[in-house]
Amino acid sequence: MNDAPLPWDTLARYRLIEILAFWEGRVVASQVGEAFGIGRQQSQKVLRNYRKEAPENLAYDESRRGCIPTPAFQPRFTRGRVEEYLHLLSAHADLDSPFAGLGLGAADTESLPLPSRAVNPDVVREVVKAARAGRRLEVVYASFRNPAGEERILVPHTLVFAAGRWHVRAYCEKHRGYRDFVLSRFRGVPEDSGEMLGEHGKNGDEAWQTQVEVRLIPDRRLPQEERDMLAVDYGMRDGELTLHCRGPLVLYALRKLGVNPHHMDGEPRAQQIDIANREALAKWIRWG
Repeated sequence: MNDAPLPWDTLARYRLIEILAFWEGRVVASQVGEAFGIGRQQSQKVLRNYRKEAPENLAYDESRRGCIPTPAFQPRFTRGRVEEYLHLLSAHADLDSPFAGLGLGAADTESLPLPSRAVNPDVVREVVKAARAGRRLEVVYASFRNPAGEERILVPHTLVFAAGRWHVRAYCEKHRGYRDFVLSRFRGVPEDSGEMLGEHGKNGDEAWQTQVEVRLIPDRRLPQEERDMLAVDYGMRDGELTLHCRGPLVLYALRKLGVNPHHMDGEPRAQQIDIANREALAKWIRWG
């Protein structure tokens, strides 16, 4: 086998193939073609070449009309981490995840590694499959009230990265409402529980469909010069930064920015920014 480094575009395509096969349980040439803007014949050639590079990883399944991972599958061009798949989803057409780490000779950089939450690929596959097909899932979910886990029937619709963890937004039949469920807290592999009952998909999630405006300003307790500096730091216009996000994600957005809506730090330089429209956000962050 040729040990020469692969061209960066080939490597990116192989990474996409591995990510889709491993986490979704199936990959087809058309997915490669759509992602990279190449034709059918070229995308089929890419998939064939990947199978030559890693002959033990994929097998063609006639019933599913695509390549599926074999029991011997071992990531060759990726790390086999759920973040690769989930960041690919969140990046959409940008393909941030496959292009990451291609060694393009950038200037010295450093990033802070954070602990990775363990997520079972079988859990992700079943959640994605159910969300796409509008199916119910029987799951065992662990929580602070029941750390050992309890059975739930969920109708998932969207994967969400927030507060350093991956969640799935789903309708919970036990609570008769939509909630966020942390993927690392699923115990065992979810099982199909039949078709969705009623309008419990994404369109029925009114809170999810609601776009909320979050207005941020420099902490009013700071001197004007410092407030002006912070306005530049955060890319504010006229001393204000306006964000738009889905209702259930408001609290997560504030936490990511280091804003505690329930407590104002006694030191304004620690607080730095504040919420200008607190009353309008009361529904989403439950002022205490």
